[in-house]
Parts: sequence; C-alpha cells; structure tokens
Amino acid sequence: MSSDYSYDDQAQFFPFFILTLTGLVTLPVTYSLLQSNKEDSHLAPRIKTDYKIRHGDVVASLRATQKRKQRKVKRALVAIAGWALMGFMGYLIMTTEPVVNKIWNPYDILGISESFTEKQIKSHYKRLSVKFHPDKVRPDVSKNETVESLNDNYVELTKAYQALTDEDVRNNYIQFGHPDGKQSFSIGIALPKFIVSDGNGKYIVLLYTGLLGVLLPYLVGSWWYGTKKRSKEGVLMESANNLFRQYDEDMDESGIIWALSAGKEYDNVLKGDLADSGLSKLESRITAEGEASPFAAGFSVKDKERLEDLEGGVRRKVLGLLWAYLGRVELDDAALTKAKYDIAPIARALNQSFAAISLAFGNITPISGSFLANQHIVQALSPKASPLLQLPHVTPRIAAAVEGDSKTRMTVQQFMDLPDGQRRKLAVGKGLLSEKEYSTCVSVGKQLPYLRVAKAFFKVTGERVIIPSSLVTLVIKGRFIPPGAENVPAINELDLEDVDPAEDDLDALMGRKNKTIKGADGKPISVEEQSILPPLAFAPHYARDHTPKWYAFLSDSKQGKMAVPPFTFDRFDAPMFDEQGKPTFNMQTLKAQFAAPPQTGHYTFVMHVICDSYVGFDTKMEVTLVVEEAAKAAEMDVADDISEPDEDSIAGQMHALKTGQAPQPKRRTQDESDDESGTDDEEDDTSDTNTDTEDES
Repeated sequence: MSSDYSYDDQAQFFPFFILTLTGLVTLPVTYSLLQSNKEDSHLAPRIKTDYKIRHGDVVASLRATQKRKQRKVKRALVAIAGWALMGFMGYLIMTTEPVVNKIWNPYDILGISESFTEKQIKSHYKRLSVKFHPDKVRPDVSKNETVESLNDNYVELTKAYQALTDEDVRNNYIQFGHPDGKQSFSIGIALPKFIVSDGNGKYIVLLYTGLLGVLLPYLVGSWWYGTKKRSKEGVLMESANNLFRQYDEDMDESGIIWALSAGKEYDNVLKGDLADSGLSKLESRITAEGEASPFAAGFSVKDKERLEDLEGGVRRKVLGLLWAYLGRVELDDAALTKAKYDIAPIARALNQSFAAISLAFGNITPISGSFLANQHIVQALSPKASPLLQLPHVTPRIAAAVEGDSKTRMTVQQFMDLPDGQRRKLAVGKGLLSEKEYSTCVSVGKQLPYLRVAKAFFKVTGERVIIPSSLVTLVIKGRFIPPGAENVPAINELDLEDVDPAEDDLDALMGRKNKTIKGADGKPISVEEQSILPPLAFAPHYARDHTPKWYAFLSDSKQGKMAVPPFTFDRFDAPMFDEQGKPTFNMQTLKAQFAAPPQTGHYTFVMHVICDSYVGFDTKMEVTLVVEEAAKAAEMDVADDISEPDEDSIAGQMHALKTGQAPQPKRRTQDESDDESGTDDEEDDTSDTNTDTEDES
C-alpha cells in the first residue's frame, strides 16, 4: 500500500479554499468600513452656530486630516484587493466543469443489471471477450484508441467478471471496494500541481520563508514594540518619562504647560528645519504687549524666563507655539499658524498622561491643575485669561470692558445670568460687539451644558447606615442649566431622592433599564440609562471634535491629598436639550462607588465636579461621610423585625386599650412578600444616609 498525492490541476477545489480564506479577512474588514461610526464625536449633537474664527479653514483642515487617519486607508485597500481576489475565484468556480470521480462498480463496467444471475453474467462476459479481446480487436485511431488502452479495458472487464463470479475476488471487492484488495490512498491537495513542479518549488520555499520567517516576526515585533513603546494613555514612554521628571507637587497650570512641551510627539510636527525656522518671529509676537495683559500670550514674567532658559530646538519652539495658541496670538505666517493649531491636540494627550502621573502621587494641586490645563487647551485660553473669551467674538479688550474695575474674572454664567439690558450695556457699543455679534454670543452661551449640582450625599444600597469598609455610593444630583436660561423650574424634591431598585431587578442594577421621563413638551419619552451624550464642545480653536466629560473626585482639604480618585461621566440618563435645542432641566444622577474608611467617624471631604471642556463650569463643595458602628446597623435591623401586635389578637386589643389607638398593620417580611421587598423600605433608607455638607463634629 502506498500513498499518492493528487493536485487540483483542473481547479476543482483550490478556488473554494482561497475564496473561504480570503473571505475570513475581507468580510470583517469591509464591515468595519461600511458600518456607521459609533464614536461619541460622531453621535453627539452639535451646538448650533455659524461662527467661525479667522483661521477656521486651518482648523477644519486639521480635523479632516485626523478623520481620514481614523478611516484607515490601509483597510480600504485590503478590502478592495480581497474582493478582487474573491471575484476571480468565483469566476473560476463558475467556469470550471466539475470532474466526477466514479466509484469502481463491476456491473457498470460489464454494462449489466444487478439482477443478472451468474449464468447470465458468464454468458454476457463470453460475448464481451470475443468482442474486446486484444487479439481480436484493432485500435481505432479515430477514437484515439491504442493497444495499451484496449488491454486496460479488457483487464477491467476481466476484473469485473471475477468480482462477480470468483469467491476470493468477490470478497476483496466486498471488503475493500476493489477486486485487487486494499488500494493505496490518495491525499488531495487543493493547489495546482504547477506550484510544486517544473522548478517552481523554490518559489514556494521563498514564499513560506517570507511569510513565516520575515512577515510574521515583523508583525509580532511591531505589535510588541508598540505596546512597550507607548504608555497606557497612548503617549510615548520617553514622553511619559520626561513628564515624570518635570513633575512637582506645587505645579500650577503654567508649570504644567511648560512640562507638556517636553513631549517627543512634537518631533513629527516640527521635522528638520521647522524646529528653528520662524522661532525669533514667534517669540517676538508672544512677548509683545497684550491688549489686556503685559504680554500678548497672557503668560507671566516667570513663564517668559522659562521660555528663554530653554536652548533652541524643538522644545523651545513647541513652548512658544503653545503660548501662541493659548493666547490666540496672530503670527501672520502660514506654517507657524498651522503648527500652532496642530500641536494643541498633542499637548492635550500629553496632559492626560501627566494627570495619571499626578494621580499616582496624590497631591491635589497638580491634579486640579491638569484638569484646568485641559480646559484651557480645548478652549485656547491662557491660564490668566478671562473665561468670557469662550464666547464668540469676545476679545480680551471686550472682556476687560465687561468686567470693568473688578479684580476677579467674570464667568460665562455670571455674564449670561445678567438681565439682557445690562448685558447689552456692557458688551454692545462702539469698539465692542455689534448687535449681530452680540446675538451670536448670547445664542452660543445659552447652549453650553453647565451642570449645576443640586445635592450630593453618600449611601449604601439597601442599607440605612454606612458601616466601616462597606461599599459606599456617592450620589450627585444636578441639572444641566445653560448660562442665561430663563424660566427655570423649581427643583422637585422627589427628584433628589435615590430609590434603590428591587433586588431582582438586574437591568436597573446594571444600568441597562429603560425609564420614562417627560420631555420639554410634557410628553413622556423612553430613554436608556447612561445613553445621552452632551453636545460636542464649542471649541472653534481646537483641531479635534471633542465630547465633554465630567470628572468627580473627593479630596482631603487639610492634607491636600486625593481621597477618592476621579470617576468619569460622559453619558447621562436624561436628555439635556430637546429637538428644538431648548433645555429640558431634567435631573441627572451621577454615581461613584468606593470603599468606606475602616474606622467610624465623620469624614469631611471636598467634592470636585470638573468639566474638561469649559473654563469655570466646575463645582466644589464640602460633603461629609458618616461611618457608624456595625452594631448600630444590626440594632436597626432587629428593630425592623419587631412588629406591632395584630389588631385581632389579645395583645392588639390590650395595646388599643392602653394607647387608645388601633395597632399598626403587621410589617411583612421578605419571605412573606417578595414582590414588595426593596421598594418602600428602601426609599426610607436613602434619606437616612444623606450626609451632604455636614460639618465635622
């Protein structure tokens, strides 16, 4: 017995093989290209305005370039090549005639029916022998017959006759399917034979060497090097190390901006001669006298000295461009202007890495500074600039005129909350805003999502008190009330409660349950919890589409340390604006869970709720966490189990005689009424753990 290798010379199988293999790659790649973009920046609504800055075309171009990178042209090329190969394989399948491999059958060879008797078979064979015996028949050239083919045909007839008449041969046929007994098996290879014949074998060896010896190690090495080359925040490890060396526990926003200039990612933007070209012009522009500050870039003397202390090169130019971007300094140079807007997203990515480093140290000053620096990068504002510059058409000179002689900066909320007549008096006039510019300014201001916190408290789900080391939930209740909003409804006290879901309501516990709320028109609408996106940040200078995020964390004001790390909130459970763009004033619920302290007592924290996209839209308030002894919780549970006597019992009648009142109905236990557990009782539980803004005593 031997084994034979049969190749697919007639293209019967290898097109199916290649079609299947190519489809496993092509179909997922095509699906990823055709499916709608599910990134938040593509799903979130936009603030309605036609306002554009002077260099809006440069910013739009950089945004478009980033979107093209996200589409990944390589995937499109792979999909096109895959579909072309699949089409060719489909053509081969449709045009190739199938080859039918017949099973060896003695009846078919002899041309008789299976109902023939042995006598009839012998008689039929004798006639065939006379007709096809090699000694009695001559090859017919017109039929392409040869002596060998005639001999083979007669041998087949003889084997078929013996398979039906000879006992030994018949046993071989029955057992092995062939009169000669067990045959050699054939291994089919779904490739054409020419691939490994006629000297083509060396090319196959080269192909496998390239795939397994070069391409595969390269892909694995690139992936491994990429994972080691970048930090978890996506920045180069060399940049993260530089930020770590720049860290200081007393760093303010200006110091953070100086540290961000140490990133290596800027080398891709400022290649070659771009590192030094235009540096003197850049520095002369940012150090010139500003409209409302000593320097046009809005930095301090210390910041200027830091810039001058740096040696020439990429970092010095990056720092100058960063201050030109934050100060909105006109550079009157196309290359410098493009670079100014191009480095801002890089600085923000580096700032996220710096925030992670600051969180590891736990000092609240650099942590807060990193969040504030993020706001200023998105809004293109220097640390000392007026928050009013976030509004369209407002310049430093107009902001100074609005603020007047006040020593403190006016926030967007304070400006927008002024009566319209007073606002106009401050902002509209000769050298100030025109009526059209004022209308655009106010229109955008009334669309900004400002989260106003109404209440914050601690609780443990299903419990009345908080015991040491329990899983505590910080519940923050607030409404999105845009600056300048009118006819704001009063807060419904019921909206400030946080009712625990039933124990068996898994959807509610996991935050997947749909709930019904009322829209601005009073009609109920159904929304999924944590599914509503805020409008994209109004940031005309930032060369990316950015979805705002809110961070909530607790700090210890006495030690200046982080107490509970930040929790991120970028989706909400109720619409902020209706279809007409009007605010809904829906109550939003933000929750963050952490472990309670291991000791009992009153713990006063400072709660920070910071928006990463707008300057001055933050909330800071004191909250107090009361941790009780575990014995107190046990006592309350025992008290709940002790019920009043039933009205129709003797004890109940005695109670009525003594007090003059009928006894209260017996409280049901969980075993008696599973349907009512976790509802009414839990509503009472939440109010007892409301510890917001209590003073330490």
